[in-house]
Amino acid sequence: MLRSVGQRRVTGRDEDPRVAELRTAVSRLRRALAAHPAEFPDRGIAEDELAALAEMAQSGAPEVPRLRRSLLLVAGAIGSVSALASGLAAVRGAVELFGDAR
Repeated sequence: MLRSVGQRRVTGRDEDPRVAELRTAVSRLRRALAAHPAEFPDRGIAEDELAALAEMAQSGAPEVPRLRRSLLLVAGAIGSVSALASGLAAVRGAVELFGDAR
């Protein structure tokens, strides 16, 4: 679904828009990773941490330190795969919406 700039998706429930953004970004990166044909040593780590991020987003109240840890692990695992760079950047942007853990 294409959305205009500034338009929000209506979910029919009171959902934190940060959580919705995280869920969308993680889902897109998971699909891109699944479709990526090349194998690389840390692919399993990336898949596991993306699954953890998806679970945190599904719960609706993710813990910021855990989000950041998972993001670092995903970035370390797939950071050199240029085909996944935009998806990784979207996940990073979604995690940053949650601000500092302090």
